[in-house]
Amino acid sequence: MVRPVALTLNAGSSSLKFSLYDIAQGPAEPTLMAVGQVDSIGGKPKLKATLSPASPAITRELTASEASNHTSALATALGVLRTQYPEARACVVGHRVVHGGPHFSAPVVVTEAVMNEMRDLSPFAPIHQPHNLAGIEAAQAAFPEALQVACFDTAFHRAHPKVNDTFALPREYYDKGVRRYGFHGLSYEYITGELKTIAPLLHDGRVVVAHLGNGASMCAILGGRSVASTMGFTALDGLPMGTRCGQIDPGVIFYMVQQEGKTIDEVRDLFYYKSGLLGMSGISNDMRTLEAADVPEAHEAIDYFVFRIRRELGGLAAALGGLDALIFCGGIGENSRKIRRRICEGMSWIGLELDHDQNDVSARVISTEFSRARIMVIPTNEELVIARACKSLLARQHAQAAE
Repeated sequence: MVRPVALTLNAGSSSLKFSLYDIAQGPAEPTLMAVGQVDSIGGKPKLKATLSPASPAITRELTASEASNHTSALATALGVLRTQYPEARACVVGHRVVHGGPHFSAPVVVTEAVMNEMRDLSPFAPIHQPHNLAGIEAAQAAFPEALQVACFDTAFHRAHPKVNDTFALPREYYDKGVRRYGFHGLSYEYITGELKTIAPLLHDGRVVVAHLGNGASMCAILGGRSVASTMGFTALDGLPMGTRCGQIDPGVIFYMVQQEGKTIDEVRDLFYYKSGLLGMSGISNDMRTLEAADVPEAHEAIDYFVFRIRRELGGLAAALGGLDALIFCGGIGENSRKIRRRICEGMSWIGLELDHDQNDVSARVISTEFSRARIMVIPTNEELVIARACKSLLARQHAQAAE
């Protein structure tokens, strides 16, 4: 018997993350079947996967031909999945797309017109968008009959008030799409949905979510809706990240170009790939490595990371008119008790009081019972958000076909 499933894809410049979900159980949530990723596409590729919730993870080196590009990487991943689930048929494929521009405010079925509009947005996200689209094209070739669904990282933020959506530039640039978009929207959507289930009163209140990982941002959420975000026109703005610089004076670009003779491509490469924790420390973009390194350069990189988060937290709380909850997610937010502790230290003025024992074990609630604002750790799940969208749009298509 054929088993209908949803395949989710998150295509990066040299990686392809994939998940397989069972979507056959009526109105029930999609059920995770398998998850994995192919790294170092075009170089020395490696496959990591967990092929069932009960099985151990597998890791194996790939030949260059098995992952020379996104198309061959997807074919390799599908070959592994088919050995475990020969009866599965991907009737819908969901894709994470970083930039949806000013118009895409919800997941959409991919058509040629949608593809063209997403291609037009590539200058807004030159590091991410072309690879996202390469993943879609590879999936279209592999599953020509499947529904392809695009889920946008910017969509969650499209209800921003204009003061949080604009720059102080001549008005025509706003009309051209030069705006503050915000990113990590799939993560924020998941956290907001979880909060509505486990703490509905907080969901209706004033919440700051800190998505802290190799990519990092923060979002102010009021009544379940994004009102401000640290990321802006691109995913380069805001907090310092693993290799990205975060907020920077645009005059630095003029200096590098005019005084050092760098090209725009060289500056872009520096800001995206050689800055952040890696650039400041000269050691690594991995917070675990920096926390274990007892050298001044590592300490300074961590100090700056924490300082910017605390500064943005104050600004986002001001945008909300107060704070009812601070929620940590992402690789660093979910796993680094030291970073959470340093962020919350001395923040009683904003209503935060950390329970150190609960923080040390990464409990769901890590604030004391006397803290005016709740502090929580909620693991994010962007893939499930994509799978939900896949199931919803597939059901809508079936309903329309039956009319």
